[in-house]
Amino acid sequence: MTFTIAHVNVSKDFRGGERQTELLIKELSQLNIPQILIARKGGLLASRFDVPNLTIRLTTGDPFSVAFACKGANIVHVHEGRSIYGAYLYSLFTGIPYGVTRRVNNPLGNHFLSYKAYRNAAFVAVVSSPVGDVVQAHDPQIEPKVVYSSSSNLPINKESAKKIREMYPGKFLVGHVGALDNAQKGQEYIIKVARELQDSYRSIHFLLIGGGKDEVMLKKIAADINNLTFIGFVENVGDYLAAFDLFLLPSTKEGIGSILLDAMDQCLPIVASNVGGVPEIVRNNDNGILIEPAQPKKLQAAILHLYHAPELRSKMGQRGQLLSKRFSAKVMQKKYMELYKHALKKTN
Repeated sequence: MTFTIAHVNVSKDFRGGERQTELLIKELSQLNIPQILIARKGGLLASRFDVPNLTIRLTTGDPFSVAFACKGANIVHVHEGRSIYGAYLYSLFTGIPYGVTRRVNNPLGNHFLSYKAYRNAAFVAVVSSPVGDVVQAHDPQIEPKVVYSSSSNLPINKESAKKIREMYPGKFLVGHVGALDNAQKGQEYIIKVARELQDSYRSIHFLLIGGGKDEVMLKKIAADINNLTFIGFVENVGDYLAAFDLFLLPSTKEGIGSILLDAMDQCLPIVASNVGGVPEIVRNNDNGILIEPAQPKKLQAAILHLYHAPELRSKMGQRGQLLSKRFSAKVMQKKYMELYKHALKKTN
């Protein structure tokens, strides 16, 4: 079966969903499948590709421009919720099937067009069971399919990772990677813990990797502490993960938290919030510690527990690394290919 897939992701930023879009397109390119990427003008996603059989079309992101850009596709895969209406519009005029991946556990739009667009999708994929629960709460007639996100198989430069550690000699490096979006990622709780520990545990240092809308605010509230560094957005995320001793994700909400898979790949023990799909990849007291969100005291206690238990950290890291092998880009690609082929058979 020969077909062309159009991937739609018109986000301006490059976050977890965009990383997963990139990973899927690159994995599919190894099968020599013709693909179209519909991305936003001025966004970051389109600049990340140099793969065969990929056509890139840039749009403003409105439904009509998305629909027009889908021309020539046999199936459309929407990777973020706002573009489903363009795919629905294209399908109305052409009969071409479309599917959507939901990556967040936010409620869906409670309006007529949202119900129509989701109910007419050939597939609704979700990155975790809790995201699927949100979809079914929106419309019980939809049967979402869980397709877990993939680890990124990030490249590691051992010399670069060594230099990062040398910048913080003798420190126990507690790291976080994520957009500086405090309402979701909860970086304020890392700052509160850092402030509490800066005098009593001077060997612990916190590194925050990433940029975002709350950067100025977070730096302002962290201005009086000396055991936390904002690194900003970096391309060599893998080198930083390889330099960390412990990984934190104190989010208040998460669809799955795909960066956790990359941390697990690097044999890192994890402290994460028990929200969304996180418990489906972080198993409490197995490869990490789960805490309730917005609880800085519990976050601090978990960090100190692992700080004082090097053998436990090692065991958790090893278990996490083993578990992460189940979440590869190839596994993700195979599940999406099944959905594509099923959708195409239904329309032929």
